[in-house]
Amino acid sequence: VQQISGMLMKLFQRARLEKPGQIDPKATEFTLSLLTAMYDRTGTGYIETRSAAAALTALSGDTLLAKYRAFFQFYAVPEQKAALITRSALRSLLTDLNQIPAIVGESCTLSCVEIATRSCFHGVLNSAIVEEKFLSWLRSEPAVLLWLPTCYRLSATEMVSHQARCR
Repeated sequence: VQQISGMLMKLFQRARLEKPGQIDPKATEFTLSLLTAMYDRTGTGYIETRSAAAALTALSGDTLLAKYRAFFQFYAVPEQKAALITRSALRSLLTDLNQIPAIVGESCTLSCVEIATRSCFHGVLNSAIVEEKFLSWLRSEPAVLLWLPTCYRLSATEMVSHQARCR
């Protein structure tokens, strides 16, 4: 938790420089509290770095494709020529990401994660998949992660402006 707290402080310090007056002074504290509630419910003082990174990426304002690529980088297993996502790594990713809706009472069962994992690996004979297969599957908007593109679209529409005047 200490390491993540330090990283968050640096992150929000940079954000304050880029967007003066737009970052809450307690952003680090609030974000760490959220991550702790999601990933350290038993109070061990330990949060897996990649879980925190996945959550922060999911909640970021980045594009869906950039988020999906980052998830792959966080959870992929390096192989001889390319990184791959194993079934186990995909389960970990989905479980980690589903802590986000769970924090507001929208939980998913372990069977949801298993169904999604089987869906991703449908027709795959190997024990792991390449990034393109992973990205293709995520673009199909699997039910277990439907909240992610939905939140992205809602966020994107907040930035839209037009010249029309309403009367």
